[in-house]
Amino acid sequence: METKACVLYAQEDVRVESWPVGDVGPNQVLVRIGAGGVCGSDIHYYWDGGIGTIRVSEPIVMGHEVAGTVESVGAKVTKVRPGDRIAVSPSRPCGHCKFCLAGEQQHCLEMQFFGSAMRKPHTHGGFRQLLVAEEHQCEPVGDKVSLGEAACAEPLSIGLHAINQAGSLIGKRVLVTGAGPIGALLIGAVRVAGAAEIVAMDISEAPLKAALAMGANVAINGANEPDRLAGDYSADKGYFDVAFECTGVGAVLKQAFPVVRPRGTVVQVGVTGSADIPINALVGKEIRLVGTHRFNNEYAHAAQLIREGRIDVKPTITATLPMERVKEAFEIARDRKTQMKVQLAF
Repeated sequence: METKACVLYAQEDVRVESWPVGDVGPNQVLVRIGAGGVCGSDIHYYWDGGIGTIRVSEPIVMGHEVAGTVESVGAKVTKVRPGDRIAVSPSRPCGHCKFCLAGEQQHCLEMQFFGSAMRKPHTHGGFRQLLVAEEHQCEPVGDKVSLGEAACAEPLSIGLHAINQAGSLIGKRVLVTGAGPIGALLIGAVRVAGAAEIVAMDISEAPLKAALAMGANVAINGANEPDRLAGDYSADKGYFDVAFECTGVGAVLKQAFPVVRPRGTVVQVGVTGSADIPINALVGKEIRLVGTHRFNNEYAHAAQLIREGRIDVKPTITATLPMERVKEAFEIARDRKTQMKVQLAF
């Protein structure tokens, strides 16, 4: 059996073509994909041919933010049934390395992550009409949300993991720098986690509008008001208990230190090559600087929050195109002034 899939061959060379589906094993599920979100990594693969030293060197089915409907299940599957609408986690840890055995599957030594060119052969992703997934990857989302909303479970889970790295947010003052899809969804999760106040900063109006819709109290345009963050929030050694840095821009990370209070926490969510960290401020104010990588059990929690309507992800979805227009989707996804999460419909 074959299916239509979005296959990347090289930089700016993505094709919609037939792709083998594979057999459904006893612990596996056949899913008819309904929606898939274009992620920053997908954009880099398409426009740059890779991310840093990770290069696309063979055809790869793209995509890792997907949701769909169960077509059939293997003999041993009990979690889902045909007809169930599900979000599909892109994470497939090995289950037997030292990190998996320690419950830290996000650091699996043999991780197979949908749509990743990190390994050879590359791990194919979910931008296709039919997909065979493991039972543990499938999270029911009910019938009250769209499959497009369900596909936001993956980027939302990244925010949930970042929050778990920060610790309790109940009653805390929180800064989020970078209000793109990850940052905006993170803001929704920060609100649910009990933060008393959320300030978002970005340089474009579309992300700031989404940030307010997701629960931010204040939205600062860093391009129009470059001095406002420090001017409003740096008095008395800083205002915020926690800052989530989602841009991956070193200069933005540096801006967080004057406005985070002593013994506060900075969580680095966005990735970057290197950054100029103000060590004196880090030491003198006893600030915790922590990293966050992907997610683990947070995926199931993200699907639950979307399913129960506790987080409305719709403000982050700005465009949906049929899979046949995948090239156009990559074109418009680069426009951060007007676009947030661009999705494909299958």
